[in-house]
Amino acid sequence: MPAGEADACGYATFVAANTRPNPVPLCPEITLYVADQAVPLWLRTAEEIDDMGLPPPFWAFAWAGGQALARFVLDQPQWVRGKRVLDLGAGSGLVGIAARLSGAAAVICADPDPWAQAAIELNAELNGVRLDLTGADLLARPEDPLPLECDIVLVGDLFYEQPLAGHVLAFLTAQRAAGLLALIGDPGRSYLPKDRLVRMAEYGVPAAGELEDADIKRTAVWRLG
Repeated sequence: MPAGEADACGYATFVAANTRPNPVPLCPEITLYVADQAVPLWLRTAEEIDDMGLPPPFWAFAWAGGQALARFVLDQPQWVRGKRVLDLGAGSGLVGIAARLSGAAAVICADPDPWAQAAIELNAELNGVRLDLTGADLLARPEDPLPLECDIVLVGDLFYEQPLAGHVLAFLTAQRAAGLLALIGDPGRSYLPKDRLVRMAEYGVPAAGELEDADIKRTAVWRLG
């Protein structure tokens, strides 16, 4: 276990102590443990977080791409109803929770970050849904069998770095070749492969100005073609 404060108090205890439950702006029927100006995690610098042995706390925020994809799934549940869903790079578990609330038969949230896994468990309990978890790095070997036989992959906001975007696209391409559907929520990140995608919907997503470059992010949901 990494050194630092989270090591002393446990992952779930750390998440609960450094976040608070708030409704998701675009999906108010879902509540998440998130960091905001009222909790300590928001005030800590990147250097302090690194000194604690804590990876970047992506799990502590409802990112625009995840909000848009969750809203799409809630509004159009036919995409996931009765299906087995993989929430890739799940972070807070927002998209997986939306899929479960929309009638998915099973949802597995994949995230190698143990703090994210703790946040997902807390958020699932908060919203009264069951989510399965895997910490396996599914992007390392994109053609390996998945930990759960799936019908659809949901990806919320993972195209923000070039190397990561390449790995995600390779994984989704392999899964698409195996017959899975793939839906992506993205607010126009630099490495989104738009030439491979079909636009399904667009939303104006309220976003924290401290995290994004605008208070409202125009965010699209895409299908891998």
